[in-house]
Amino acid sequence: MILVLSKGISSHDREMIRIYLQDRGFRIREHQFGEEAIIGATGKGVVDLRELGLLPGVERVAATSKPYELVSRETKPEDTIVTVGPVKIGGSRISVIAGPCAVESKAQIMETAARVRESGAVMLRGGAYKPRTSPYAFQGLGMEGLEYMKAAGEAYGMPIVTEVVSPELAVQMKDLTDMFQIGARNMQNFELLKKVGAIGKPVLLKRGPSATIEEWLLSAEYLLASGTRDVVLCERGIRTFETYTRNTLDISAIPVVKSLSHLPVIVDPSHAVGIRAKVSPAALAAIAAGADGLTVEVHPRPDEALSDGPQSLYPEQFERLLRDIEAMAPVVGKELLRIPRPKAGPGEAGKRTESLRPLEIAVKVAFSGESGAYAEQALIRTFGEEAPRLSVSSFRAVFDAVLDGSAAAGVVPVENSLAGSIHENYDLFLRYPDIGIVGEVKLRIVHCLIAPEGATVESLRIIRSHPQGFAQCREFLNRYPHWQLETYANTATAVASIAREEVLQKGAISTVAAIAGEAAAKEFGLQVLKSGIETNPLNYTRFVIISRRIGDTAQGPSGLGSDKPNKASLVFSVPDKPGSLFACLQIVSEKGINLSKLESRPIQGQPWRYLFYVDVSIPDTPGVFEVAIEALKTKTEDFRFLGSYRASL
Repeated sequence: MILVLSKGISSHDREMIRIYLQDRGFRIREHQFGEEAIIGATGKGVVDLRELGLLPGVERVAATSKPYELVSRETKPEDTIVTVGPVKIGGSRISVIAGPCAVESKAQIMETAARVRESGAVMLRGGAYKPRTSPYAFQGLGMEGLEYMKAAGEAYGMPIVTEVVSPELAVQMKDLTDMFQIGARNMQNFELLKKVGAIGKPVLLKRGPSATIEEWLLSAEYLLASGTRDVVLCERGIRTFETYTRNTLDISAIPVVKSLSHLPVIVDPSHAVGIRAKVSPAALAAIAAGADGLTVEVHPRPDEALSDGPQSLYPEQFERLLRDIEAMAPVVGKELLRIPRPKAGPGEAGKRTESLRPLEIAVKVAFSGESGAYAEQALIRTFGEEAPRLSVSSFRAVFDAVLDGSAAAGVVPVENSLAGSIHENYDLFLRYPDIGIVGEVKLRIVHCLIAPEGATVESLRIIRSHPQGFAQCREFLNRYPHWQLETYANTATAVASIAREEVLQKGAISTVAAIAGEAAAKEFGLQVLKSGIETNPLNYTRFVIISRRIGDTAQGPSGLGSDKPNKASLVFSVPDKPGSLFACLQIVSEKGINLSKLESRPIQGQPWRYLFYVDVSIPDTPGVFEVAIEALKTKTEDFRFLGSYRASL
């Protein structure tokens, strides 16, 4: 039986509830789930649930039908998200843990950490103590190996998870590991579970090779009952009569456990199949079945591994696997988790790096393109001429720079008044859930035809620009059907390419021009052949200022967005049934909220299903907007709040 206590319950009422239950023959255990205080009552006591629910300080009572209480969804219906440093396991993200089976040397773990981090792993795994079937097999380097692993994790900005094999070692290891792993052989080592649970660190609990799902969940119950709040369940295959694989991956356990328990579930495909060539297919199957993440064995030279080499992926195979997962993630309604990269290199691994602490806001603002790009003009418009700037090669690189802390903020275009939305950037918000919108700026776009000195409109044969530039100048370009159009990543890069070629060819490229802004022409010393060639003079591009989320809110640089927000951006999908979208729009209308943009985008991997991008006003009346958002969440699927900010006039 579970009692959920009221928020703000007095110590007197809490004590009276304890006495009430104990007097009726119950054993009680208290636990905290986020903001909810819970009392679990077990034993052969008898009580009227209705009477119990009337006691002061009791919010609700649930009679659990399972032998595990704290693990059960009957106790906590919503999913638990386990936090390990900057990593969140569960929810809408797919978290990938990677590393060797065993730590063999400092050089080996450092090399492996570098490779898996580069590919996208967010946590480092590895065994310092290795329980082995044979007493003559490699047993690990012990505490020395754990220190090597900790140094590698700090050097490359990854929390570490390692196996603990005895209660005594748990105490010694607690300050060196970010997450304990309870291995399959120790799943029912109850003294170990109680000791590790009492320490309070996050725990990765592997399923035993012959354990039922109920036994597995009862082991998790031991951990929660002993004190830890953060447990991740790991399916790693069970023992069957099959001999073609090391174990049999119980794919069905993933949806079953997620229906029974609120705890996140990840999968270890390496131990499940035991054959390198089969690891990636099993991993993808696990993601398709709903797993919240993976733990994968990777070794730079598997043939030389001292433990489990045949099931360890080469780094190249791991990189390919993560690309496949990233492509697959939208199909299951998730994203591959990314975390910021550390600024300190391996040479500073002896110190606790800042990468596992809250991200410090950097100074620079990132934009895509060369100097003179429209995005840089929008940046200057927002932050001033003296703002330190970081030029990157693509829109995605802007998101990466903000995510890893290279920049405090970024500027990206999302919409043009003539050519419409820039879908690439809208889609990037889905791929980078830890990035939000903190501001916007609208920039008048005046396109110019830019060429080297000596070129004329008549001499031109090749025109370079971004596809949006071509689209916005369509009428002008239609006058010269013989011109060949060459696309570039952005307009300023197109201008830069001409300037560089002109230097190499000493003015011999008078047949090539670019479409860009006048600032780019000045930056690279080229002439403007014709100005204002856009089809419509009412040509504006809307840029948004992006920043990394801290908690649930994106935090911009100091001073940005100091005014009260009056606009917000949302994205959501709706159930596939009549009236779903209408129900959402009705909420917005009834609350007096102005809808300024509504656009659909196909959901990757789900044909004929769409996400809706929405811009809305925020009413001046306090609380109205918040009520509307909560109502929208009940009518939508995959709801994302991209950010609130001050609208640009």
